Amino acid sequence: MTTRNLVAALSTVSAAALLSACATTPGGTAMTAPAAASQATAIPEGTGYFAADSTLPFLAPDFTKISEDDYVPAFKQGMAINKAEVAQIIANPEAPTFENTIVALEKSGRMLGRVARVFYALTGSNTNDRLDAIDTEISPELSAHSDSITLNPELFARVKAVYDSRASLGLSVEESRLLEETYKEMVHAGALLTEAEREQVKAINSELSTLTTEFSQKLRTATNAQPLIVDTAEQLAGLSDADIKAAADLATEKGFPGKYAIALQNTTQQPLLPTLENRATREALFKLSYNRADGANPEYDTRLLLARIAALRAQKAALFGEADWASYAMYDRMAKTPETALNFMQQMVPALAATQRREAALLTQAIAAEGGDYAVQPWDWYRYANQIKAERYDLDEDAVMEYFQLEKVLEDGVFYMANKLYGLDFERRTDIPTYHPDVWTYTVFDADGSELGLFYFDPFQRPSKRGGAWMSNFVEQSDLWGTQPVIYNVLNIPKAAPGEAQLVSFDNVNTIFHEFGHALHGFFADQKFESLSGTATARDFVEYPSQVHEMWATWPEVLQNYAKHYQTGETIPMELVEKIEAASKFNQGYDFGEVVAAALLDMKWAALTPQEAAAIDTPAEVDAFERRSLEELGLEIDLVPPRYRSTYFNHIFSDPAGYSAGYYSYLWTEMLDRDSRKWFRENGGLTRANGDHYRQTVLSRGGTMDYFEMFENFAGRQPNVQPMLEARGLAGQSDMVDTEASDGKLPPRSVD
Repeated sequence: MTTRNLVAALSTVSAAALLSACATTPGGTAMTAPAAASQATAIPEGTGYFAADSTLPFLAPDFTKISEDDYVPAFKQGMAINKAEVAQIIANPEAPTFENTIVALEKSGRMLGRVARVFYALTGSNTNDRLDAIDTEISPELSAHSDSITLNPELFARVKAVYDSRASLGLSVEESRLLEETYKEMVHAGALLTEAEREQVKAINSELSTLTTEFSQKLRTATNAQPLIVDTAEQLAGLSDADIKAAADLATEKGFPGKYAIALQNTTQQPLLPTLENRATREALFKLSYNRADGANPEYDTRLLLARIAALRAQKAALFGEADWASYAMYDRMAKTPETALNFMQQMVPALAATQRREAALLTQAIAAEGGDYAVQPWDWYRYANQIKAERYDLDEDAVMEYFQLEKVLEDGVFYMANKLYGLDFERRTDIPTYHPDVWTYTVFDADGSELGLFYFDPFQRPSKRGGAWMSNFVEQSDLWGTQPVIYNVLNIPKAAPGEAQLVSFDNVNTIFHEFGHALHGFFADQKFESLSGTATARDFVEYPSQVHEMWATWPEVLQNYAKHYQTGETIPMELVEKIEAASKFNQGYDFGEVVAAALLDMKWAALTPQEAAAIDTPAEVDAFERRSLEELGLEIDLVPPRYRSTYFNHIFSDPAGYSAGYYSYLWTEMLDRDSRKWFRENGGLTRANGDHYRQTVLSRGGTMDYFEMFENFAGRQPNVQPMLEARGLAGQSDMVDTEASDGKLPPRSVD
């Protein structure tokens, strides 16, 4: 997944609506232009590391010169400078123009953007108690700072004056988009509300900032502080010697010498469940994951936090005249409305539920064949699904891993793909300081030999890192500033013991290709304005380019270049690859079902009215609402629970909650992805011509145009859901809903 962290984007306005500084009195009342002018005669000068651009190549942050003591002063100075910059815009005696208002906003907040990008990169990937405390302190201040610009009526009057005259300004396509997005984001923030309503929005935003930060931190603590502890190695039968040693080391680290510990991952299912032979251990591990942060340990209970977050969001949506948070939040999405997203997902539910029941019956038969007298449960599912896959497709997951060494996957696989498609080259660097010793850096060269940007790769799991995988920028591409992208990919791959080969699962191979797809989206940015650059796109579009790049992980030419046995050097046999791809359609009941359930659960929380949300005011009510919501989906949720339960659904309840009312995006963009893969296959596959076409029509466009138009420019047609259903093994089933009537096409979309 991508994390264009909302606060880390504070150096821009429009698309992120976060350039938040305006001329206000201490009480928050907007000043008149003359009063603002008297305080806007000079821009304060910043001090410390973040006061100026880095002197390193590409303006990359110099972590040897940054200390934890730098952040709070830099944030406060950055906000003060930003306030003065925006005060000058408001006080400008000249009539509002695109340059003196919209571009001036785009240019403001540089110091604030520098510190925020570095700070939030570290709180995600290498945090500590001090950074968490700073996050808690600064988040509400940043929220108030953001509101002070987006809710300032005098600033909005200038923006609106430019917007109202847009037809006569002769703006370029990108300039027009920046103007439109700036105006829409300020309206979305509350610029058209009454003064009293704006004050309510500010109060809600401040409380949400505090609560979502607390949710994220409490969840990370709950995940890290509650590993499964077992007494004997026999309870871990099935794990490798290296895994058992790692469990012993972790137990000692956690204060349980002589015992064994398994750390929790961020998702409901846990990676070691399929390998564990002891059913009691499997059940204990699964339930520890499933019940984290739900009150079993009151110190880590997130239920009242998330209930309050949901209630505040519903209240905020009502202030804007929207029925619910989903309707408010989805205004800038490709799908536009909750109804479009829900219809898209719900058309898959009947076939998916049938697949879950059918696969569960197969798994229970496999258990009986092994001598078990119980029906399959979630903690059994992947163990027996993998057994059936191994038998049906003759596929040994451990044997598959032996062909995937991490460094080869990245350099001989991902980089090779990027060279063949786009002409890129990469050079490993050791002279660029990083925030952790495990981070690798590379200069990226474009097809003409020019430097394109700088890439950081942070692959390994550690307690200081939140779960999952993501991409973001230390520096954004912008022709206005002449900056090139500095991009990082973060993953959570278990690190091999010293001296052992660093092998990765095929799932992690896909993730590496996926996250680098996000990176390419950033590297190929070709925008004047940072606000519209690279991955600054709609939430339900941004995952699409990354998902497309997963297809090259199993493309024969790419595979033959990187998939080498770590001992023999033998290239992975194509028959094994064919087995991997054939097996990928099995177990969709769980693989696909847990994502659909999570996406629909997200929409249930986002569809609450203020009255409904207010009634969910106890931990028991949170549990009851989640249960009702899941039961209403029509899926086998006791067998296939959502990928994230509410209590650990960081995507939607954290700060920033970029996927709130948007977790469906992974499914929506998979539809775009699978249809695009079909286009690539039909047009010759891995060729420079195809890569250049995709770069030109999609990867270089950022957020500068309509997303349906962008897709049509690439594929020559509108997207179709049928390739996705085929890839998931769900197409053509007798219980599939009305695909014949729709011919696999999307429901009609709302158009502004």
